[in-house]
Amino acid sequence: MASMRSYNYYPQLKDMSPPRAIAETLMLNSQVKQVNLAEAYDLALTQPGVSQTDLKIYPPLAEMYNLPKGAKVLNDCDGKIVGRTAKARVFYNRIDPDAKRKVEGDLREGIFQLQQNELIKAEAVLGLDPDLMVKATFVTTKNDAFNVFCWLCNFKSMEVMYEEYKQSKLLDIQDIIIVAFNQWYTDNPSYMGSGYPQLALVDEKHNVIYNFGMRYFGERKKGTLTLAWTSGMRLGMAACHGGIKEIDFSKCSDDKYHPLGKRSIAFYGLSGTGKSSHTNSPDNGETLPEGFDKVVLHDDAFQIDLEEKVCRVWEPSLFDKTDTRNLNHPDWKYTIAVMNHAMIRLDNKNLPLAMDIRQHNGRALLDSDLLGKWVNKCKFPSAIVWLMKDNTLPPVIKYNNIDLAVAMGATLMTRRNRAENVAEDELNKLVFEPFANPFRVYELYKDVEAFLNVFDLGADCYSFNSGVFWNSSDSDSISIKLQTSLTLQTAILTDKLEWQNWDIIPGILIPTKESIDKLIPGYYDLYNPDTRDNMYDYLTALKDRFEQRRSFLKASDVSKKPNLLKQLTNTLELNL
Repeated sequence: MASMRSYNYYPQLKDMSPPRAIAETLMLNSQVKQVNLAEAYDLALTQPGVSQTDLKIYPPLAEMYNLPKGAKVLNDCDGKIVGRTAKARVFYNRIDPDAKRKVEGDLREGIFQLQQNELIKAEAVLGLDPDLMVKATFVTTKNDAFNVFCWLCNFKSMEVMYEEYKQSKLLDIQDIIIVAFNQWYTDNPSYMGSGYPQLALVDEKHNVIYNFGMRYFGERKKGTLTLAWTSGMRLGMAACHGGIKEIDFSKCSDDKYHPLGKRSIAFYGLSGTGKSSHTNSPDNGETLPEGFDKVVLHDDAFQIDLEEKVCRVWEPSLFDKTDTRNLNHPDWKYTIAVMNHAMIRLDNKNLPLAMDIRQHNGRALLDSDLLGKWVNKCKFPSAIVWLMKDNTLPPVIKYNNIDLAVAMGATLMTRRNRAENVAEDELNKLVFEPFANPFRVYELYKDVEAFLNVFDLGADCYSFNSGVFWNSSDSDSISIKLQTSLTLQTAILTDKLEWQNWDIIPGILIPTKESIDKLIPGYYDLYNPDTRDNMYDYLTALKDRFEQRRSFLKASDVSKKPNLLKQLTNTLELNL
């Protein structure tokens, strides 16, 4: 077996934390009924708020899990909150002893309330490569069966993975336990940050997480991945909230591409920055050379094994926004479940209506077959791209200083979006999200050290600005089209770009006019950072952004490593 039961993991059982002991006790309660995927689907059919569409669940998946022939996609609609609530998170290992005692008491009281309901549990395997598999158990109420069904599909149900899991590599990591209670109630004001009680208690050292008062499936998925990423980090790997694909140029029609061989490229960004668009694009907007072959590892979550120089996937499905998918979109063929969709009657069928018509952040769980060829393990990344939304940066930059590449990743600047439960006035604010991973629950300096190792091992680093670029003022900017970024991606993979120093920022390169204008006519004059209108204001804004990055790092836990902090912040100085 890969991960370990508590009894096998802890040399002394008293080393187990109270949150894990509480979860384990609940999980082993004989009144908690274990269900498989088909049973969870049947329960979800009768769950309040869940409606059955006339769209068929992707047939190969339905067959694999013995669902009824022609089983239909279910649509679960939540209430006010349709995104993740970061403010509800409590990090058990960061709070003082008094706060721990309080939250432990609140947790026990919540579990007592939970046990007044009919409870179910399910088991899944996280990770599809035999060298990185972790067992997870999800315990919740019977009327949360839709989320259990989705969770088993999003990862992979133990019922179809048992033999593979038995043969997988033994890992020095505990099994993961997830506990959810949608109907949790407390009048304690400390849990009322979003208008009604919510608690996401994270104990990453003991691989346990609680979702109380949270109905959105994304909380279950990302909560589980939080512990998976952290487990990988504890094993010496780099955690990646990103997408990665591998392109094979060895069989291209034009043999000049053959020496490129296989190259993998990874994209790190929050929802809405183009991470999935870049990873999943079939041909980079028709810019890849004829005859290329492509495989995708995943568009959201993987781990880089630094010792073996490979990347491994955590999940076999996609959890995608559906704001751009109309009724006739071909992707519906691969649908497993939908969340927060309107419904419409068409040709005597009830169909999910996407495009965020009911509310923002409509989602679908989709089978990875949508990607075409996909794999469970791929090459170490040839290139890593930070996807930013900082309007002082041009569409693409390359780093020739590893410390600066990591400093920019650790201060990845972006904007919030409606995948997160935040106030409207927060949506347009620039924020820092280190390495685009809002689910990191361990110290930032550990990610910094991991990515320094990634670049030391040979990965090149770039940033794409996936938003807008300064024209004459902070409010007057030039849009950067996805097609432009896709063309730049292919240019990087095929070595079509030549680079020159951006003199203002040592360690950053921009494309030369001769090389970039051959691919995107007029690019250089449109996006040259040295020819912005109102240069004084532009340089002032640019300097301010880099000062913000320095300040962010100094205020972070990287300050616990003074030499490392200095190593990063020294690269964020501008020549002004």
